[in-house]
Amino acid sequence: MNSVNSTHQESTRRTGDQNQNLKNLSEAGVSVWLDDLSRERISSGNLAELIETKSVVGVTTNPSIFQAALSAGDSYDEQINELAARGADVDATIRTVTTDDVRNACDIFAPVYESTNGVDGRVSIEVDPRLAHDTDNTAAQAIELWKIVDRPNLLIKIPATEAGIPAISRTLAEGISVNVTLIFSVERYRAVMDAYLEGIEAAKAAGHDISTIHSVASFFVSRVDTEIDSRLDAIGTPEATELKGKAALANARLAYVAYQQVFETESRFQGLLSDGARPQRPLWASTGVKNPDYPDTLYVSDLVAPNTVNTMPEKTMDAFADHGTVDTESLVGRGPESQEVFDAISALGIDLTDVFLTLENDGIEKFALAWREVGEATHQQLDEARAR
Repeated sequence: MNSVNSTHQESTRRTGDQNQNLKNLSEAGVSVWLDDLSRERISSGNLAELIETKSVVGVTTNPSIFQAALSAGDSYDEQINELAARGADVDATIRTVTTDDVRNACDIFAPVYESTNGVDGRVSIEVDPRLAHDTDNTAAQAIELWKIVDRPNLLIKIPATEAGIPAISRTLAEGISVNVTLIFSVERYRAVMDAYLEGIEAAKAAGHDISTIHSVASFFVSRVDTEIDSRLDAIGTPEATELKGKAALANARLAYVAYQQVFETESRFQGLLSDGARPQRPLWASTGVKNPDYPDTLYVSDLVAPNTVNTMPEKTMDAFADHGTVDTESLVGRGPESQEVFDAISALGIDLTDVFLTLENDGIEKFALAWREVGEATHQQLDEARAR
């Protein structure tokens, strides 16, 4: 821990200015988060440097990110050798190394957390994706991870599956801050916001200080274009081609309309404000462009509005730092035209319910596969360590 803190202190003494493009995005009300974490980022000072030079005020992780981190280099070898000597099994080893990384990242972001009154400076860790359809064990592991990391600026990531929705409410009711992940449809997003309010109401009834409970709702963006574009290509008409690349932004804009209705207009949340309740901010995830024909900053420049978060892979962040622009009229007030996009897509015979279910299932399977790969690699490392 001391080495992590000293690394941060050394970084904060650097005098490099914030990148102007990312600073402009931040000043427009968008919290810039990095969608990546590794021990190398922490120990090298890179994460602290991003805070100082790229306006980064938070970090998100997922099983794929940890899979990539654990399989690269030798940063984890010493700790895994120690855990092997103590007889730790695969699950305990993965839990220890990932929660240690997240705890250390939380410590690096602690000054941001304090200066923003808890709004930013957040680091997320996800429950085991194999539990995505298990309400009880998702909630139990969320509580366990909260206790293990033991930092107030942690967010526990819970997928917005049908089984995840009640787990979200239960976790919030315990006074635990939550990042709801894998949201693809506005319909499911509304269920997520309802679960958030239910959880906050339960936390209040249980005597928790609800002003300390924060949540973001991670609405996935680029994958929507990938899935719908492929279906438009299969149709192949000029009308279908004209709609390519429009669905993801339209979906996010309709989500922002729903956010404004629930947290800025409707009475349920307004009634909790006097107790210090915080709105559940929309977080734009999956913001790396998958189609090289689209601008590489599309899902950042065109999703600008106050009280939002954009979590970016480093490649996207660097692109925005280099040539990104801030369009403050890109999101607010775009509901009617966005609905027209989806009406046109539906009119072509594309089943949007199937689109969103496919995306959810694919997302869960992708993370579960990454988790299995982490387990297999860790098992091999433990065996090799014990054989020495």
